[in-house]
Formats: sequence, C-alpha cells, structure tokens
Amino acid sequence: MLVFLGSLVLSLPCYADAAIQRDSSRSATPAEQIQTEHWHVSLSLGLGVMTNPLNGGSNLPLVVVPEIAYYGEQWFFDNGRLGYSFHESAQHVFNLVSEFNPETRFFVDLHPSNIFALQSSVSSTVDLTTELDISNKFISTKEIDKRKWALDAGLSYHYINEQHVFSVQTLADISGVYKGYRSALQWQAHQQVGSMHLKSSLGVWFKSAQLNDYFYGLSAAETQLEEIQVGSGWQPYAKIDARWPLSNANALRFHLAYYDYSAVKDSPLFEHTYSVTVFIGFDHIF
Repeated sequence: MLVFLGSLVLSLPCYADAAIQRDSSRSATPAEQIQTEHWHVSLSLGLGVMTNPLNGGSNLPLVVVPEIAYYGEQWFFDNGRLGYSFHESAQHVFNLVSEFNPETRFFVDLHPSNIFALQSSVSSTVDLTTELDISNKFISTKEIDKRKWALDAGLSYHYINEQHVFSVQTLADISGVYKGYRSALQWQAHQQVGSMHLKSSLGVWFKSAQLNDYFYGLSAAETQLEEIQVGSGWQPYAKIDARWPLSNANALRFHLAYYDYSAVKDSPLFEHTYSVTVFIGFDHIF
C-alpha cells in the first residue's frame, strides 16, 4: 500500500525560514537556492518509517514525502509552519511563528508533522504508585479520550555564523487546548562533504507540565483509578539529513532523526521512550 505520509518535525524540527535558507544558499547548488515570492516544492520517494512510542499507536510508513514552502519578503510558509520575519540581518533573524502542536501526531495519522516528516532529562512528576500499581499498567491510545489538535504560536530567534545556525524559540498554546508552552534550543550545521550536502541538528525541548499532562497524562476516568500527571520535562533530539545530487533537480537522500521521551516514561501510555524517523530514497525538486 502506497502511503502519502511524512514531522516536525521538526520540527524546532526544521527552522527552514526564508532568511536562514537564503544564508545557507551561498554554498548551495542552483536547485537549492531560495527565491522569494516563489513556491518551493519537492517530493521524496523511497522507504522509511516514523516509529510511534505509544501503546496501541501505529508506526507510520514513509513512501512519498512532500516538502512545500513559500517565502515572501517577510511572510513565509514552511512545511506546516506559518511565520513572519520582523527583523533580518546577515547574522540575526527574529520571527513570529505558528504551527499545530506536533504531539498530536502520535494520536492521528493526518497531521502536518506526519505529512512533512523529513524535517530536519529532568521531569517534575507526581507519585504514580497506588495499591494496584497503575504505573506498571500499560494503557493503549485506543482506550483513552481523543487528544485535540492545538495551535501554538510564539517567537523564534536565529544566530547565523557561516554554516552554523544557533536557534531558540518559545511557543505557547493559543487555542486553549492544553494551556501550556514549549521552548527549545538547537544547533544546526550545514556541511559539504565531497558532493554530499549534510545538515546535522542537535537540540532540546522543554515542555511544560500542562503540555505533557494533556497529551500523556491520564484522567481518573481513563485509568479507572486516579488521575496521572507526568509533569514538565526535557526532550533531547538529534537529526541528520544527507543529499547526494544526481542533477540540478534530483538527489539521493538519507534522513535519520531521534527523539527522546525518557522524561515522560512514567506515563502508562508509553511502550518505548523514544521515536525514530528514518528514510532513504530519491528526492526531486520541481
């Protein structure tokens, strides 16, 4: 079965806004250079998977993965992220950004973080032990209430130093779904190794107790015992995206991303404490 899915994930999964992309294009091939007032569309065809760490959650096969972006002079759309750049210089970029919260991707299939999948701990918890030891009881996503989509918005800042980009962002729920926030730090390096274009990212999210409790906590009705709260926590991640150009419009592509969920491992929803996205295939730029 051909699956048209892809995160997310970036994606601080991506940070591919117009200013950073234009700066990076100094060493890019003609097919990669960014033009404003122009749609940028590419399609990756191959084999891959995005693993779901939750009990009862299905892994997402990645066969056809699109990337869609549009950059105006200040407004931009980048793989599900809508933003406005209100200050831009050679080294400093400040953006206002909005996107659907990516946590919902583990509960639904048609989420922007699943469609645009190839974007490039301390926890404050409550005592989860009861007489029936519900912390050891695994609960499936099929047994709980539906987690709603949430719209987040906030500010992002990027410092650009040659082929290195240091980023920070803070986004808060503006839809009133979970009434929390998330913040992140990220380092990204753009490298040329022979003919290969390599983009490496290391980062960490801080997610508020309200966010983690809404998506990964459980109500008393869901546990049939008592409410479970998982509290705030840190989520490290790492990503590698490599492209070997075959022509101006075609390339071989390899993508690997690792997201750590150890900070919320006390939630009975988790079967694994990590999620991995891996993909290998061909990339075509239209």
